[in-house]
Amino acid sequence: MIERIKNFITKVRFLPSSDEALRKSHQRDCAIFFILFIFTTSISVVFRGIVQNPDLNITMFYILGNFLVARYTAGYIFGFLYAVLSVITVNFLFTYPFNTFNLTMDGYPITFVAMLAISMATSALTTSMKKQARTLSIQEKQLMEAQKEKMRANLLRAISHDIRTPLTGIIGNSTSYLEMEDVLTKEEKRDIVQNIENDANWLLNMVENLLTVTRINNETARVNKTFEPVDEVVSSAIMRFKKRFPEAEVKVKLPDQLVMIMMDAMLIEQVLINILQNAQMHAESVKPLEVLVTEEDENVRFSVKDYGIGIEREKLENIFDGNGAYKNASNTDGNKGMGIGLSICKTIIVAHGGKIKAINHGEGSEFMFLLPKETEA
Repeated sequence: MIERIKNFITKVRFLPSSDEALRKSHQRDCAIFFILFIFTTSISVVFRGIVQNPDLNITMFYILGNFLVARYTAGYIFGFLYAVLSVITVNFLFTYPFNTFNLTMDGYPITFVAMLAISMATSALTTSMKKQARTLSIQEKQLMEAQKEKMRANLLRAISHDIRTPLTGIIGNSTSYLEMEDVLTKEEKRDIVQNIENDANWLLNMVENLLTVTRINNETARVNKTFEPVDEVVSSAIMRFKKRFPEAEVKVKLPDQLVMIMMDAMLIEQVLINILQNAQMHAESVKPLEVLVTEEDENVRFSVKDYGIGIEREKLENIFDGNGAYKNASNTDGNKGMGIGLSICKTIIVAHGGKIKAINHGEGSEFMFLLPKETEA
């Protein structure tokens, strides 16, 4: 048996260089096999010297060693070899008469057959569990790739819609100005330039949205988070929103106590700004917008409420896929940019391990998202 193992190692040592990774894997498995076998045998020799009738305990040592070999080597071969070699070693070294093979004494054949069966079953079960774990790992990676691909598709679809509208407006207004400069009044020229400025600012806002996505890790679809105070993040988002919409009215309600959670503050600010911006431009709210922050057992809930026209029921489920939201979204020119803003909101919240959704509350709509409470570890 030992000679066969040596021959096997010799063959492994001279595998073609093109199979370098496979050769190293086999050598690693051989090293694990011999180290565990020598260690188990050494422990058993010491144990035999201090305990009377140690046969059963020594058998358990070898079964444990067999489990470890099956766990940390590839395939069935090393687990099978370890099981056979364990039975031979226990019979030769640790069973009376010592240092000789004897399978004729009463009960011994059954004992060793049972030991071999248990060892091989353990090896097979452990190997099967490893294969299942690898399969699950592959499926998780495939699922993550599918989610990332869907995320990219949604963003591209939203970008293709949103970038076309302001660019068309800029081109149309600038062409009109150049072709009709001599006949346009001062007020008409000012209106055209104002429209160009509005469309350019909208494009700038969209670029800012796209830049936020680059903060999300492309491999793990996660973000770098630090402990941030919720009230400061909300305050900063409101201030940035008010710079763009000075006439907007916003009511804010925060927890009485300081709340700090793990987040990327810049990204969460962008989420709040996008939702507030959509509500301000499209909801036709008859009351001030409301930003509510509520601390729960395992999450912190952020809500933005408006008191306007609400959202069509059939659009609620796919509202974050870049298809627009409010009832009049398809009938006005001012709705450019809605899709990409909400799509990016979902991307950011999912990257934080949170959830986001939209509902109608009877007097308008409400966008809410949850961020989990996490320890720094």
